[in-house]
Amino acid sequence: MARAIWTGVLTFGLVTVPVGLFTATEDHTVHFHQLQRGTADRVRNKRINERTGEDVDTKDIVKGYEVEPGEYVVVEPEELDEVAPGRSRTVDITDFVELAEIEPVYFARTYYVAPRGEQYLKVYELLRAALERTGRVGIATFVMRGRQYLTALRATERVLVLQTLHWADEVRDPSGELPELPSERVEGGKELDMAARLVETLSAPWEPARYHDTYQERVRELVRAKAEGQEVAATEEAPEATDVLDLMTALQGSIDRAGGASREKRPGREERKTERSRASAKEDRRPEGRKDDRGRTASQPGRGRAPARSDRGSSSETGHGRAAGRSDLRKLSKAELYRRAADQGVEGRSRMSRDDLVEALSRSGKGRKKAAA
Repeated sequence: MARAIWTGVLTFGLVTVPVGLFTATEDHTVHFHQLQRGTADRVRNKRINERTGEDVDTKDIVKGYEVEPGEYVVVEPEELDEVAPGRSRTVDITDFVELAEIEPVYFARTYYVAPRGEQYLKVYELLRAALERTGRVGIATFVMRGRQYLTALRATERVLVLQTLHWADEVRDPSGELPELPSERVEGGKELDMAARLVETLSAPWEPARYHDTYQERVRELVRAKAEGQEVAATEEAPEATDVLDLMTALQGSIDRAGGASREKRPGREERKTERSRASAKEDRRPEGRKDDRGRTASQPGRGRAPARSDRGSSSETGHGRAAGRSDLRKLSKAELYRRAADQGVEGRSRMSRDDLVEALSRSGKGRKKAAA
């Protein structure tokens, strides 16, 4: 069971409910220790007096604000505690605003809010339901660990979520920070129509579990491979920037590729109907053979019985399957090809080019089919 990182009371109007904050996210980054090259000796950071070169104990460290070069105003930890705003244990909601009005750049960290006691469940649920019905979030401030936070309290299906926000003076103005921005807005035209069509083609419902941190997966694969004395292929370089003259071609190619991938994943009703029609037409074109005692033709084997194939047909079908397999493999990135090669135990994969990996995987796939048969 998780422990609350902060406890206090949540208020809106004259209604108060004791609550606790719980961390809503966790870090899955692979963490490394620092070692001296060629050894297993850990390297640790030390607090060193830059003038004398001597170690400084933590209790002897104070905070200093540089007002002039080499001139500091020293502030003691207890002085900072004394000026902390109110030192309050209250999240006091002062306003309710539309969630859509808050630009994403303002959001910082996320916490779950839970009631502290069964007797407060009704009040807690009342606030959650009210926020859900109105589609608004509560804006409040509170103090935690010597710092005051601006926050937005919003409702999810079962729990209240508190998201810390950046203060207005912490958010940079892009027009003053970025070197280049478009001076004119695109209002219409074929390029905009095609770009919008590409967006629609790639549109999908939000499913967080579909997305993975592939870089961290590669880091773990690198660590595992090095521990086993293996090599790991480098990933492909980033693609070159699209030239303005090739923009329409790139957009059309993107739409074609996205549409093909979408059809492969989710065949529509019309496509399934077309496939059935083709299969039916193929059956109609088959020559009638000798009928057996059940009225079946020799060219239409019964259910559960595999049709006889000549060596030529089997060879042709295998070649066609391998070609189709190569076509599917060529759609994958080199990193994905390498992961599949690693899973299948393809030897020499670390020295293979992208085309070599495609060829090796297509042969490996054929071998697995033979083994299964």
